Order: sequence, then structure tokens, then C-alpha cells
Amino acid sequence: MSPFTTVCAIRRSKVLIVLMAALFGIATLINNFTDYAAYTEYIGQIISMSHTEGNDSRRYRAVTSPLFHHRFYWAIITLEIIYTFSCLYGTYQLYRKLNAPRSDFHEAKKFAIVGLTTAIFVYYILYTILLNEWFDMDYSTQRHFFDWAQSNVQYMFFALIYLALVNDK
Repeated sequence: MSPFTTVCAIRRSKVLIVLMAALFGIATLINNFTDYAAYTEYIGQIISMSHTEGNDSRRYRAVTSPLFHHRFYWAIITLEIIYTFSCLYGTYQLYRKLNAPRSDFHEAKKFAIVGLTTAIFVYYILYTILLNEWFDMDYSTQRHFFDWAQSNVQYMFFALIYLALVNDK
């Protein structure tokens, strides 16, 4: 058994950070599936701009099709599934290569990188840009997900940067 070194701590922290992203994805997916009707309704309200105030000049952006609301929400869920399972598999790959040579450990990062990048896409492009900026979620009279999405983007972004660094000499 090798002694506990800084390299050992760095590698284990990378595994743990990816695992935490995967666990967040699992919790999010459980919520999405167990309360599908409520979340679909809320996404539909945002996209149809039915609960926004002070944005009459931007109402042309509203999409009132319930079919579109379901498809948009399923796009979110599908991408969250991809990011969650990529992070889970990435965690497994990283764990398997904990004591491997540097190049092998670095190569094991690829699924985790895909997962974290997909999560950033979901929470930045879909929530922050489309729902918040295009469909004016921040003007909603109901709750909105902007702060939640931003905290997810921040975590995933910094996790991605830290994971991608080759700092385990």
C-alpha cells in the first residue's frame, strides 16, 4: 500500500467532486420523475410567459404549445440523464485508475469531463439563457430557477477546471 501523498489526496478529491455532481444529478432526476406534472407545468408557465410581468414588448417570444413544453422539459431531463450517467461512469473510471500512472489517470477523466460539460450546457444554456433571458423567467411572479441554475453552473464549471488540470505529478 502506498503512503498518503498530495497526489493521492488530489486524485481522491477529483473522484469525490465528480461523484458529488453525479449524486446531485440523481437527486434532480428523482425530483423530475416523481413530480413530473408540477415541473412540466412550471416550465410551461415560463415558456408561455403566463406569469411574467412588465414584459409586454417581449411577449412574441412566448410558446403556448403544451407539446412543446413537454418536449422542452424532456430535453432537459434527457441531458440531465446524460450528464448524471457520464459523471457516474466517470467516477468509476477515475476510481479504477487512482493508483495508475499519470497518463492513465488523466485519460480516465474523459467521461467525467463529458458529464460536467453537459451539466454546464443544461444549466447555462437551457436555464440561464433560454428560460431566464429569452422567456423572462426572472420576471415571473412565481418562483424561478435562476439562482439555482447559476450555483449549478458555478459548481460544474469549477469542478471541470479542477478535474481537467494535470496537477498530480
